Amino acid sequence: MSAHDRPTASELIESVREWLERDVLPSVEGRLSFHTRVAMNSLDMVIRELGSQKTDHAVHAEVLSGLGIASDEELAHQIREGHFDDTLAQLVETLRPVIENKVRVANPKYLQ
Repeated sequence: MSAHDRPTASELIESVREWLERDVLPSVEGRLSFHTRVAMNSLDMVIRELGSQKTDHAVHAEVLSGLGIASDEELAHQIREGHFDDTLAQLVETLRPVIENKVRVANPKYLQ
């Protein structure tokens, strides 16, 4: 449920993305075509992130909590300090859901 009326943020972003694909992309070429595709991909990422934000945040928090870590900064610090050197493979498996969620937003084709 949104505190705002329709169109939602996702609907607005999708309409701009569709306009780029339907009206702009066919009428441009070269560098502008490339940049239009980059813009479309960026909007796709935002749409996916908005759609999965609550779940992704919950998974992220649960994984960090399970590691006894409060933030990404703390995790990075502990990795740099060698706290996980002996259990690196286990750490990667623990972080797998977080990593997969990030990849799913960036480009879900990479998970196939």
